[in-house]
Amino acid sequence: MTTNELLQQAGQHSLLLAAAFVALPLVTWLVGQMHPDGRGGAAPWKYLYAVLVYLACVPGMFAAVITAYQLFFVHGNLLEVNPLVYFLPLVAMVVTLVFIRKRVSFDEVPGFDRLSGLMTMVGCSFGIALAIQKTNIFLFFGGSIERLFALALGVFALLKWGSRLLFRGRHEPKPERPKFPGE
Repeated sequence: MTTNELLQQAGQHSLLLAAAFVALPLVTWLVGQMHPDGRGGAAPWKYLYAVLVYLACVPGMFAAVITAYQLFFVHGNLLEVNPLVYFLPLVAMVVTLVFIRKRVSFDEVPGFDRLSGLMTMVGCSFGIALAIQKTNIFLFFGGSIERLFALALGVFALLKWGSRLLFRGRHEPKPERPKFPGE
């Protein structure tokens, strides 16, 4: 199954898709109303907020990548795409994060620092892949989303390895360099 077929199949279940992404901010708002002010970082609530953050951000990041791919790489018309697949996850992510931020600090949500780091790395990787594609450094880049993901994954791995080298403490061991096929 290709990514395009997955997006088309998701678009065929528009009622389920709309219900899921409308329910996510609604549930987040309800959770915020269930605990007293200043208690969102306490034991049961912070874990619930962590689940809600991941449920909102993973599809939201995917929607951001496919929307940017459609806009910048394929030069597709965003007026012809299914808004429930391309835009609703982004809106649900933003609204969910706003509701969570009003009730609890993101520092108290377990795993949010890693997720925000992942969002930053995905954004940087996509930006670098876009720059590479726009400058025509790789002539083999034909514009398929699978090649974009492969390129972005490679850039992401190099950025992760480089940031680990750059920001490691003195007492931490030096990480191994990436292995290439045939070594």
